[in-house]
Amino acid sequence: MVPRGRGDLDAIARLAADGNVIEIIAGLPVGLSGREGQAAAGARTFAARLAERVTPVPVRLVDERFTTVIAHDALRQTGSDARGRRPRVDSAAAALLLQGALDLERSTGQPAGELVGAATGGAR
Repeated sequence: MVPRGRGDLDAIARLAADGNVIEIIAGLPVGLSGREGQAAAGARTFAARLAERVTPVPVRLVDERFTTVIAHDALRQTGSDARGRRPRVDSAAAALLLQGALDLERSTGQPAGELVGAATGGAR
C-alpha cells in the first residue's frame, strides 16, 4: 500500500515497473446506498492519472464498502486497542479489498470492478 500524497503516483508506477505487476486494484469509496460522492470522484481522477502512468498495466476500481469496518473488527479481535489499530487499518482494508477482488475473479472468471481508461479519465 502506498499512502496518498505527494509522490504517490511516482511510487506506484515504480512498484508496478519493478514488480512485474499485471494489474492494479484501487478502491472506489461508494456510499452505503451505492451512490458516488466527492470521494469517489477523487478516486476516479486518481485512478485515471495512475492508468496514464502505468500503461499498459490495467487499473481497476473496486467498490470498497465495508473494508474499513471489517478491518477494524478484525484488528479488534486480535486484541489491538483503538489507538494501536489506527495505523494498520488502511493496510488491512487494502488487503481485504484485494482479496475480495481476487475471490470474485476466481468465482466468476471475470475481473472485479471496472477498468479505468487512461485516455478518457473514466471507466471503459
